[in-house]
Amino acid sequence: MIFTQQSIKALAKEYYGLSGEVTALNGFDEQNFLLKDSDGKKYILKVATDEQGYEFLDLQVKILQHLSLYPNAENFQKPVLNKNGDALTIHQEDGKNYYIRILSYLEGTFWADGENYPDELFLDFGFFLGKMDCELQNFNHVPLQRRLLWDLSNSADANAKLHYIKDHEQRRIAAYFLLQFEMEVLPLIPSLRHAYIHNDVNDYNVLVSENKVSGVIDFGDTIYTALIHNLAIACTYAILHNDDPLKAASLIVKGYHQSYPLTEQEVDLLYYLIAARLCISVTQSAYNTAKQTDNAHHFLSEAPAWKLLQQLIKMNPLKAQESFRKACGFASVVNENDDYISLLEDRKKYIGRNLSISYAKPLKIVRGALQYLYDDKGNTFVDGVNNVSHVGHCHPTVVRAMQKQIAKLNTNTRYLNDNMIDYAKAITSLLPAKLSVCYFTNSGSEANDLAIRMSRHFTQQQDLIVLDHAYHGNSTVAIEMSPYKFDGKGGFVQKPYIHKTVSPDMYRGQFQYGDEDAGKKYATSVQEIIEQLHTNSKGVAAFICETILGVGGQIPLPENYLKEVYTHVRKAGGVCIADEVQVGFGRMGEAYWGFELQGVEPDIVVLGKPTGNGHPLAAVIVTNEIADSFNNGMEYFNTFGGNPVSMATGHAVLKVIEDEGLQKNALETGNHLMQLLKDLMQKYKIIGDVRGYGLFIGAELVTNRETKEPAVKEIDIIVEKMRERGFLLSTDGPLHNVIKIKPPMVFSKQNAEALAKNLDEVLKEFY
Repeated sequence: MIFTQQSIKALAKEYYGLSGEVTALNGFDEQNFLLKDSDGKKYILKVATDEQGYEFLDLQVKILQHLSLYPNAENFQKPVLNKNGDALTIHQEDGKNYYIRILSYLEGTFWADGENYPDELFLDFGFFLGKMDCELQNFNHVPLQRRLLWDLSNSADANAKLHYIKDHEQRRIAAYFLLQFEMEVLPLIPSLRHAYIHNDVNDYNVLVSENKVSGVIDFGDTIYTALIHNLAIACTYAILHNDDPLKAASLIVKGYHQSYPLTEQEVDLLYYLIAARLCISVTQSAYNTAKQTDNAHHFLSEAPAWKLLQQLIKMNPLKAQESFRKACGFASVVNENDDYISLLEDRKKYIGRNLSISYAKPLKIVRGALQYLYDDKGNTFVDGVNNVSHVGHCHPTVVRAMQKQIAKLNTNTRYLNDNMIDYAKAITSLLPAKLSVCYFTNSGSEANDLAIRMSRHFTQQQDLIVLDHAYHGNSTVAIEMSPYKFDGKGGFVQKPYIHKTVSPDMYRGQFQYGDEDAGKKYATSVQEIIEQLHTNSKGVAAFICETILGVGGQIPLPENYLKEVYTHVRKAGGVCIADEVQVGFGRMGEAYWGFELQGVEPDIVVLGKPTGNGHPLAAVIVTNEIADSFNNGMEYFNTFGGNPVSMATGHAVLKVIEDEGLQKNALETGNHLMQLLKDLMQKYKIIGDVRGYGLFIGAELVTNRETKEPAVKEIDIIVEKMRERGFLLSTDGPLHNVIKIKPPMVFSKQNAEALAKNLDEVLKEFY
């Protein structure tokens, strides 16, 4: 029943003997009214139903009565007693119970209605909240059996509403933080201090007067739960519109600790608890949108909540932990002066000496979150180069799939298991029909090795044709067919059965941009090798090529190149292998696989790095003819290749790519970043070329655009300076002068713009 202002006026008179003006107010679970008597004194009248229940409403009354016994009683509403001396009135109408309360009125401005608050107010807010919680520590009441949506202990329940969030990026971030809550917070909740708390100290329940907190209202979400939840919730809403949320939250924590000391354990959980509260809020808003509710109260915090979640995921959790600890005077968790000398010595002692480290100042990465990496000093880095984590570091969908399967079973492939067949069906459905048989391995190197072995079985030939400067992995066979390795420092003599064809480089090669026949011309180099083999009474086993050259310099193949090459190779009886280890799974944007850009269908496709999002999973996918040839009596068995956990992981990666539209994101974000880099090329002569597809981009640096002298010294400085600014890039190419950009597929336009802006500022130092 909806009570009118007139009926409320009558009820106030009947039960409380109060007369005056009545004005309806907004409310969430209850109907609220402002009552002003003839003397101008104001009250809040609240009407609830059996949905809230007598016991819970009585709890709210008891809490306010408890707080009225303490020195700061004026900061809380006081229940007004009815004619029978009760604080809670039961009114029956139409066969239903309605519960009426009248509370004193508190003066002040809602926190949400102010802006540019001074630091002192945040400090005072924390002090006020700590004092209130301290006063409630001795409040005793029979615990109520109810599971409250807004109890942070139940944050994991929000997972059930994630699907209502339609924006892929937003849903992904919320899912990530809910996963972290389950990992970092949930196991510790039983060990935390518990008490009755307000549980909804939001910006519309906090009153401010003269830069002091003058009161807290509405105990409608009161619950017995972990004490730290109250501080986390208060911080969440107080910093919603703040440009420096960590500073503001730390001031609140400091004030709280001064009036009611916190424990280190409680403080260390605050970052994830704040994120969890936001996740409950945004999933509930999405749910309400789906249900087409018209209650504006349901959406008050939605936009700022998403903004704060974006701020949080860009914030290293260690930085937040350190700031909160510092606010309380606790021991530091960050050693800014650690130069890793001891760690580096141990690495040198126990790890192979020729395992290199990125950057002159080494990074110690301790956590990953989608397109961000966090180090041990509290710094956050936008990951612009780790394409192995194809759908993002610690993507919740992939993590949960791995967790679920590894908790159930992981064994070898000599037993029947649905996961292997399900994944094989899924991956082959994305490839040309003739590529229908899968062999699973653990790495791209192993997959390339197997692909060569199969091609030699099929053709009964030994010789391979590879591109100059190519890299195909670190197995013995892969090294033998990788000029990047065998022609480099520490390399060995090129094997007589390995033949290098010219790299089809449209920037530096013989045939360059603007030559419409460049693809065909570069392909003649392959034909010449085949003819020389025939002259020596040899055939060709396979031609293997990345469908966009990675280590070779981030080079897109010229139009029709593979069409011409594949024609030559097949005519000679050879097998055409597409190395999609770095290129595939939608990264190209315009196509799911790199070979599709060339309008060809290979005989063998090799998959690696992104297949398992960093989990060791790779594959060789072949035609029936090649598979039959390889089935020659010798068993192919791979202990871990195709295990149930790997298969569940691979399937989850495919699901994420499709469900989150990551191929489209690669196209749109990649094109945007390419244009931003080309704009920089117009400003800075050091950028000689920008090339690529989707989120596979290279920018070649030169000291002179005419001579194309490689800017090797300069590129190292630029990459280091970008690292100092929080952007991880790397170098590539035979001349080591190409900036490679191959980020996780969740890399956003905002990330692209930030990267380009910072690169612009770095390049100004050169020109």
